[in-house]
Amino acid sequence: MATVDTAPAELHVPVQTAPHARPATAVRPHPANPIERPEQPEQPERLESSARPELADQPEQTPSTTLIGSVQRAMRLLESVAEHEHGAPAKQLARETGLALPTAYHLLRTLVHEGYLRRDKGLFFLGEAAERLSSSGAQQKRRSTVVEALAHWRDVIGVPVYYAIYRDGEIEVVCVSDTPGNPAVEEWADFRETGHAHAIGQCLLSQLDESARRDHLERHPAQAITPYTVHDNHALLRRLDRMRRMDPVFEQQEYALGTVCAAIPITVGPTAATMAISLPYHQADRLLAATRRLQSEIGQLLGSLAISISI
Repeated sequence: MATVDTAPAELHVPVQTAPHARPATAVRPHPANPIERPEQPEQPERLESSARPELADQPEQTPSTTLIGSVQRAMRLLESVAEHEHGAPAKQLARETGLALPTAYHLLRTLVHEGYLRRDKGLFFLGEAAERLSSSGAQQKRRSTVVEALAHWRDVIGVPVYYAIYRDGEIEVVCVSDTPGNPAVEEWADFRETGHAHAIGQCLLSQLDESARRDHLERHPAQAITPYTVHDNHALLRRLDRMRRMDPVFEQQEYALGTVCAAIPITVGPTAATMAISLPYHQADRLLAATRRLQSEIGQLLGSLAISISI
């Protein structure tokens, strides 16, 4: 398990038209009645349901009749295979799923052909396609945990909250949680190329070794984007050297005028990560307290966060 360190401080159906009714004919008065009755049209013949397919009686559909049986059976086989780490033969799988052996064989061969199962020495195992589904589902669950955590901190602290990591040599903002009343900083300049100018980037770079920092700055050199931005690589490297590895990083108006930010370093195994917050400049006096609150909140959720944060 990864460890997390934080700074302590219609379908269109054509309508079939019914056959035309016969022309109306006059009905002669009954001999016993001297008064003529008004003409009445003959009632059209009652059409059999076979002549009117669109009105034919349809069986009532229930949840069981709308399901595709072969899909259900195939899923039961997949579930059964998943329960056998060391594989299982077709006869055993047929018995466990209550399927006839020929049906089980047919479905197993199909699942093998599609990559959801593999067969080795008469035993069936989960295949690469099934493992990809499992991995994707687990990843979505981990991401959901992080999204929920950010939304919680956003509401409790009353600030936008960001989660970012350093992956494959680039700064990647993974999640942002904000509200109309507390909007996130607008990305007016690419976050990946301006890591030197915002707290998120400086925090991530501070967790790298010197070689990785220099490599990053060779690709994305420091340059002034506001009057407060560190203006060259040497000045930034000196600043990063002075930072204590797990201390929060603060910046004021270096990326966006009128904005202050703070980022808290988080170590997820070998991956550099950070949680950050931002405030408008006129609320700069809230920044320190909000940062400490975020540190405390992260510490209380370390158990679930440690498993979920690397997404």
